[in-house]
Order: sequence, then C-alpha cells, then structure tokens
Amino acid sequence: MAARARTPGTAAGPPPTQLPGQPAWFTGRAAALRQLDALLPADAADADPGGGAGRAVVISAIAGTAGVGKTTLAVHWARRIAHRFPDGQLYVNLRGFDLDGRAVPPGEALRGFLEALHVPPQRVPTDLPGQAALFRTLLADRRVLVLLDNARDDEQVRPLLPGSPGSLVVVTSRNRLTGLMVTDGAHPVALDLLPPAEARELLGRRLGRGRADREPAARDEIVRRCAGLPLALAIVAARAVGQPAAPLAALAAELRDTDPDRLTALATGDPATDVRAVFSWSYRALDADSARLFRLLGLHPGPDAARPAVASLTGLPPSRVGPLLAGLTRVHLLTERTPGRYAMHDLLRAYASELCHGLDPEAEREAARRRLFDHYLHASHAADHLLDPYRLARPAALPPPQQGVTVGDRPDHAWATGWFAAEHHVLLACVEQTAATGLDRHAWTLAAALTTYLDRSGHWPELAAAQRTALAAALRRGDLAGQALAHRGLAIACTWSGDHEAAHRHYRRDLELYRELGDDTGRAHTHLGVSWVLARQGRLRAALAETRLALDLYRAADYRVGQAKALNNLGWMHARLGEPVPALRCCRAALRLHEENGDRHGAALTWDSLGYVRHGLGDHDRAADCYRRALALHRELGDRYDEAEVLDNLGDSLRAAGDLDAARRAWREALAIFDELRHPDADRPRAKLAAPAAGSPAAAAPAGAPASSVASAAGASAASVAGGEL
Repeated sequence: MAARARTPGTAAGPPPTQLPGQPAWFTGRAAALRQLDALLPADAADADPGGGAGRAVVISAIAGTAGVGKTTLAVHWARRIAHRFPDGQLYVNLRGFDLDGRAVPPGEALRGFLEALHVPPQRVPTDLPGQAALFRTLLADRRVLVLLDNARDDEQVRPLLPGSPGSLVVVTSRNRLTGLMVTDGAHPVALDLLPPAEARELLGRRLGRGRADREPAARDEIVRRCAGLPLALAIVAARAVGQPAAPLAALAAELRDTDPDRLTALATGDPATDVRAVFSWSYRALDADSARLFRLLGLHPGPDAARPAVASLTGLPPSRVGPLLAGLTRVHLLTERTPGRYAMHDLLRAYASELCHGLDPEAEREAARRRLFDHYLHASHAADHLLDPYRLARPAALPPPQQGVTVGDRPDHAWATGWFAAEHHVLLACVEQTAATGLDRHAWTLAAALTTYLDRSGHWPELAAAQRTALAAALRRGDLAGQALAHRGLAIACTWSGDHEAAHRHYRRDLELYRELGDDTGRAHTHLGVSWVLARQGRLRAALAETRLALDLYRAADYRVGQAKALNNLGWMHARLGEPVPALRCCRAALRLHEENGDRHGAALTWDSLGYVRHGLGDHDRAADCYRRALALHRELGDRYDEAEVLDNLGDSLRAAGDLDAARRAWREALAIFDELRHPDADRPRAKLAAPAAGSPAAAAPAGAPASSVASAAGASAASVAGGEL
C-alpha cells in the first residue's frame, strides 16, 4: 500500500489505539449488534476512505438511560470492528452528564485527538473552528473509528465529526441527539433495558449457571427489581458473589425492602426501574468505615482519585484506606481504572454526594474538602519543586496542611512529571472548585503550581484557563502577590500561543504590581519574561535590553539564582546575534554562579549554551564536549526533555565535525525521547535523519541559530575567544 501523505505540521507515528478494554461479562444485545453491523458495508475492510463508511451512530436509551450499558455496548462493538479501521481508533469520555456540569468542551476533546494523531501542541489552532478543520483534514484520507462517549448534546458532538466518508463515529448519550440525526445523517440505535432472558443470562454468567438455576424464582425477582438495568444487575451480582453461602432469596428480599427515596431526578418514573434501591442496598451492606469513604467520595471533583488523595479526604492513613478502596471496587461501587487510581460511575457519585449531604454534618464535609484541597496544594507544590527546583516567581511558603492530610514521598523529577500527567485534570478541577467555594488562596496557589508542568507539556489553553480563575480569586482577596503570579502565568500562555500583545499587557501589569509590592526580584522575573516575548518576536536587541534590566535588579537584590539565569540568557542572545565574545563572557559567568548556587539544572542549560556558542565559532569538537557535559547533568537529574534537546544539538556538532555515524546515533536518541514525550520538537531530529548526509555548515547549526549568526560567529577573531577552558 502506498504511504498516505502526511498533513504539514504533523509528525509520523503509530495509529492511535485509544479504545478502552473489552468489557467484562458482556451479554446479549444481539438485536443492537445486528443493527450496528448493518451500518457497515460488507467490503468496509477493503473500501477506500471515500467508500462510504463515514456515518455517525447514536446509541441512546428510551428508558433508564443512565447505567443501561451504552458504553459497554459501544466499546464491545468498537473493539469487534476495530480491524476495519487500520488508521486508528480514537476515544473520549465527553462527561456530558457529570454532576458538576464540567462537560468536556469540544476544543479540549479535539486537542486530545490532534495530539493522538501526532500534531505538535504548538501547531494546534487556538480556536475551535480551526481545530475542527484540522481534524477533518487529517481524517479526510484515513479510515478511523471515533468513539464519543457520554455526549451531552448535538453541539458538543458536531465539531468532533469527520467531514468525509471513510471514518466511522459512534456516539453514546442519554439524549437522543435528534439534531445530529436530522442534519448529520446519524443513525439512531435505541438501547433499551435488557430483556428478561438476557438479564438472566447476565446473572447466570456472573454467578455461575448452577447457582442461578437452583433458585429461579429469586433469580427472576432480582431481574425484575433491577429492571434489566445492567449496572444494577452487576452490583447485585457482585454482592452475591461476595456472599457465596447466601441464598438468592435473601438477596431478593433485601432488594424488595430497600428504601427508594433518593436520586429522584434520575429515576425513570417507574419504581421498578429506580437504581436507588440497588445502590442503597449495596451501601447498607458496607461496614461503617467503607460507608463513610463512599459518601465522602461524592465530594471529590473527579474524574478519578489516587490513594493519597482519598486518604486525605477521609483523614485516614493510606494503609487503612487501601483495603477500603479494594472492598468498594469488589462490590462495583468503584472502578480501579489504572493501578492506584479509582473512579466512580456518575450515578454512584450522585448517590454518594446525596448521602454525604444528607448524613454527614456540614462541618465534617467542609473539613474533608479542606483536607483534600490541602493534599493537592502541598503535593502539587512538592512536585513542582522537583520539576524546577530553582524556578523563578514561586509563591510564598504554604501554610501547614490540616491534620490528616497525606502528602506522600516525592522521589525525583521523573516521578513529578508522571504525577502531573496523571493529576493535572484533577488539579484543574480543584482550581475551579476552590475558587467557587471561597478558598481563593488555594485557587491561585494551585494554579501557580501547575504553571511549569502545563507550560512544558504544551497545555497552554488549560494554563490560561487556570490562571484566569486564579487572577479572579486573587482580585477578590486583594492579594497583589497572587495577582502578579496569575498575570505571569497568563503572559506565559499568551507568549506560547502567539498572542504577544496580550503577553506584554500581562507583563506590564506584573511590573505595576511588583512596584506596588516593593518587590524588585519580582520585577526582575518580569523583565526576564518580557525578554522572551521580544525574542520570539525577533526583537533580539530589545530582548537584550530587558535581560540587562533583569540582571541589574537581581544584582541589586543579591539574588544569585536570577543572576545566573539572566547571564545565561544574555549569552544565548548574544550568540543568536553572532556576537561570540560577549556570549562566552556571559555564559562563563553564568556557569560559575550556577555551580556556586548548586543549581545543576541551570549549569546544564549553560553548558548547552556554551556548546551553541562554540558550534557557531566552528569549534565543533569543543562544542561536542560542552554538550556532553550538559547531557551528563540532565541524565543525572532525569530531565528527559532537556536531555533530548542536548542530544539533538550534540548531533549537529558531531555532523559538522565529520562524524556522521555518531551524529545519527545522537539524533536517534533525541527522537526517541521526544516521541516518548509526544513533543513537537521531535520534528527537528526526524528531519535531520531524513536529510541527505552532506550539508552546509549552516544546515548543521543547532536549533534556533540562523545561518547569518553562524557565519558571523565563525568569522570572529579566534584570539578574542580562545582563552579559557570553555
């Protein structure tokens, strides 16, 4: 098969395979499966992308919509036909009916899809129409299966639809999505409750045929009481499996006697189809500690929680919480999505929240929330410190956490990166929830802790949203320092998204706030930020001037960490301008300060800058030595991104020195790391590996060095820069 053309701005990579795992105990649904199969042409596996498989399938329920098994059916069928869509399978839970109203915006879903399709974050359009257009372009010549789970309405779904045949879209929703059927040609599949025969089959498979058939009357009553609702049947079956000696008649009697007065808004109108009875029955079987944990989980913002967070919510040590979580998972009141992370079905979360508000005193609920938010506040700042120990503009010292808060061990940089990757969606929800509940200082300090991770990972829309909430919270409290941090975060997001004028506006306000606070170090941080905006605009002379202002303020404040960072920036900018003498002078001074400060990360960055300068001078062997020293430090620190960047630059110097084999090894290592991080900078080593072996000196320049600067640097007097070891 001929290779498909790649859309400009995207990176090559494996097809996405995002479908969840095969649902356990899938039973029945033969009619629905036949209806779904009929939507596929018989030759779909061999059809061209334009062959007509691009249809949207809406799975909705007529009655008892929540818990009827829409997702289970959709995932089962999608996995069964996945081989027909060799260009990948995309999945997103749109969370259309979450209790907190935080449905996934179409733009967020599209950014996730574009990332899965290997579009670099910096090349994703910032507006929804642009994102949708790019998504349609990418799928125009591909056969991709798209599963949109738990959609709220037509408007949430429509931007996520491919624009041409070849791909298939499956949508699950509690609503019928009539507009999608009328205007987009979607084919409705109305998923009803399980008929009695299929419900009995589900119980029989879960309990064992012999046990179910020994008490047919009790089995049939359980089916009636569960109203054929798969979720309710699964909970009852889990309870029965957990009590192998209990007769089914006793379980049926408990269902019969359950109080049905909760979750009224989510009932079907028929008491026999009310899942409240099943939930309350399962809840009543819990011991006191498990029941309390279940209730308190209704306070968590979701979508999932790790064990230390749950421990903090309850005020219990993790060693006690672990068995409780395992017990709730066994009875299907929780799901362990990945090891150590737990999620709750939205109906169960509604039930837990209702119980918590009805049974737990307000003071205890507020104490639990405060412990939870304290956990995320302290854990996020500890992780942020590991990501960047010498970060500029860090919030003031945090107040001590409440008693009962678990923070846990924070081993290293690699752990911190993984922790933020798993938790940042929860942290973003916590920023919003703390601001909404009056914990404004928590809101802006949580947002500040997210800045480094969101910036480095390219999540700039999320960074901007969090900082807007943080700014509003700090304004409500009149907290000038909090406002300054939020403006700085917004400026960073605007810089990377290309809105340079907005970045300058935020930095100007930052300067005003720091002047009002009398914080010259904060002013220095801001001037350094302005220099980066100017550099991205190509205004290098103005950027130099801002960096010098920052350096003067750092020196006046005797803030040596800032001095070292400013000197390194000056050296890099001088090198960009083809001025090797001041570049070397600044980098050498920066390196001395970094080493005196113990800032190994800063030292590694400066060795990288020195390699850049030496490469520009044509001293490729010495440049390679500088890069190797930077590489060793980054590897010790576990800083994968900077390790890859240095490897990329090292390859350039090795190539210029004539060692093409070593250069290609370095580029391959860099590419592997960038791909592992799903970072857009992977395009650089990928292009070099694909290029012809021969090239001009300018072609071998490290990233960011224009050919003119390389040429001018190479022409500098050797005597003027030869002194020194660096």
